[in-house]
Amino acid sequence: MKSNKRSMLFTMLAVGALTISAAASAAPPKRGESYSTYQQELAVCGHNQQDRAACIREAGAARQAAAQGGLTSAPDYRANALARCALQQPADRPACEARVLGSMGNTTASVDGSVMGGGVIRESVTTTVMPAPAPMMEPRPMPMPRPMPAPMR
Repeated sequence: MKSNKRSMLFTMLAVGALTISAAASAAPPKRGESYSTYQQELAVCGHNQQDRAACIREAGAARQAAAQGGLTSAPDYRANALARCALQQPADRPACEARVLGSMGNTTASVDGSVMGGGVIRESVTTTVMPAPAPMMEPRPMPMPRPMPAPMR
């Protein structure tokens, strides 16, 4: 009988703990910077190509990570891209940096596509001025061959 009462008590405590934890997670978030960011992220859900439930889960996970100090500042993508350019061959490095930085010197760069669309394509076009070719001389006409002299008799 005592073990039956203990198991009932344990079950009631477990159910109570689950109820409290569910209520705490469903409680409205506190107002503040993380709340406004969370609201902005929720507003995007349903307007992008991601599943709405997954979007809401990720927004909640990001808010929780921010509350625990897990999210600091935005990563420096530009420095990361330039570090990848440092791995290129020395001859290819300036073109890589031009694609990352936009335009540089006699190089113009363009970006097409989006991450949500499947990828960003960066293109750079370098204009190289070639020296003018040397003028060609006009070919002279070949002289007519002279007739062979008549044999002597």
